Amino acid sequence: MANNPGAASKVTASKLYGLDHLRTLAIVLVLVFHYAALFPHPEWLETISKFGWTGVDLFFVLSGYLIASQLFSTIAQQQTISFKTFFLKRFFRIIPAYVVVVAIYFCFPYVHEREALAPLWKYLTFTLNLGLDLRTQGTFSHAWSLCIEEQFYFFLPLILIGLVHFKAFQKGFWLLVTLFMLCFLIRYYAYNNFVLPHIEEENSWANWYRHIYYPTYCRLDGLLAGVGIAALLQFRPAIKERLFKYGNTLLLVSIVILAAAYVLCIDQQSFEATVFGFPLVSIGYGLMVLGAISPNSFLYKRGFVGTSTIAALSYAFYLTHKFVIHITQDQFAKLGIGKDSNSMLLLCMVTMFIAAMAMRQIIEKPFLKLRDKVLVK
Repeated sequence: MANNPGAASKVTASKLYGLDHLRTLAIVLVLVFHYAALFPHPEWLETISKFGWTGVDLFFVLSGYLIASQLFSTIAQQQTISFKTFFLKRFFRIIPAYVVVVAIYFCFPYVHEREALAPLWKYLTFTLNLGLDLRTQGTFSHAWSLCIEEQFYFFLPLILIGLVHFKAFQKGFWLLVTLFMLCFLIRYYAYNNFVLPHIEEENSWANWYRHIYYPTYCRLDGLLAGVGIAALLQFRPAIKERLFKYGNTLLLVSIVILAAAYVLCIDQQSFEATVFGFPLVSIGYGLMVLGAISPNSFLYKRGFVGTSTIAALSYAFYLTHKFVIHITQDQFAKLGIGKDSNSMLLLCMVTMFIAAMAMRQIIEKPFLKLRDKVLVK
């Protein structure tokens, strides 16, 4: 997850202030949601965790925007997109830390936070999100979003290369709209044919996740929203100039839309949330991203050490947080600290930070340096 937590961000330093704030928001939402949903926790945490699942959608919007911005900039300069260079950048940024965590999960069963893992090949081929059954393969299940992002990183540059080659790039807008609308239709079909017939069954929730929440073809809304923003800002400078005058207004409107999405998605697995909730969330976060990169918004102008640090660690946080929480609760409970206590929550926050920092320093940074050397050659 990237801006998945793992997407690159070659944008101006000032813009990174706003995007760092949003990356921090995204990872905090995810961490709070998983803590409250999967582990013993203080009761008060549930009141602020219910909308936390949308943190992944914010990551999707950020990834779509950042990755597409790089590719669109290359096209605008009439340069050829190098799939090899693009792939190497993504490889060194995402794969090393991911492989380390996969190895930890498969080599040390004690770290498993839930039942069994999915087969190893599903993690290595980034196809975990297809057919994932939470009832039997709940451990490291959050890798589903990384699978979607990797699939996106693979296909987006190829699609753009094809559009440019066949001189059809101007029609890319209609492809974007078609894919966005197709998500509505696919979720509508999947809900009525795969979810609704089993809605009264005991494990209907797992069926919903398998057919609606995890498949790539049902979760393109956020990525497409990010790509649309990147295209708008790159190829419609007049519209960009007008929008950037209203940065704080865009942020306010985004909050209103997300509030509406929250109400619509109170029952996350309802028909309304399934078909209309996801795009509403993505539109809300899309406007938030626009506001965050608007030069006159307060998010754009002010940087904070805290959010910059957490944003830099967001990918490591995302990869490691579940097994770190599991180990921390298991070990400190032996000392008499209640797993559902505020003290345990604080301890988990500390250990998650330490683990993420270790991953960043020991794995991510060295491979990023290696990437720079490889790309120079």
